[in-house]
Amino acid sequence: MSANLKTRLCYAGGISILIAAGLFSRRTAIVPAFFGDALWAMVVYCCWRIVLVKKAHVIAAVAALATSFAVEFSQLLSFPWLVRFRSTLIGHLLLGQGFLWIDLLAYTLGITVIFLCTFTLFRKKASRREE
Repeated sequence: MSANLKTRLCYAGGISILIAAGLFSRRTAIVPAFFGDALWAMVVYCCWRIVLVKKAHVIAAVAALATSFAVEFSQLLSFPWLVRFRSTLIGHLLLGQGFLWIDLLAYTLGITVIFLCTFTLFRKKASRREE
């Protein structure tokens, strides 16, 4: 199995864990909504890492941040077809509802945390292979 495929599978596994944690965070009042938004942005980062597996981690982080911000700003749009899509479960989970400035901060923090974690993890993994 190639190293790129293994890396992609690691990110896919991470996506599964993050989605489960995000869905759980929406079902309990203990966890603030801010946390779920950060987890959503982490999933976006992992998706970009799967696509950009050969590129630098920072490129995926910038792409994830741009995607997250674009989705949040799209909530200011009220096209009838977009409003109808957002009223579905999948539309609500993917695109959210209602623009909030604080969500931009949650996305930034979530992407920063996962970027630092994955960058450090894969850097250590690469250095062990060189030894």
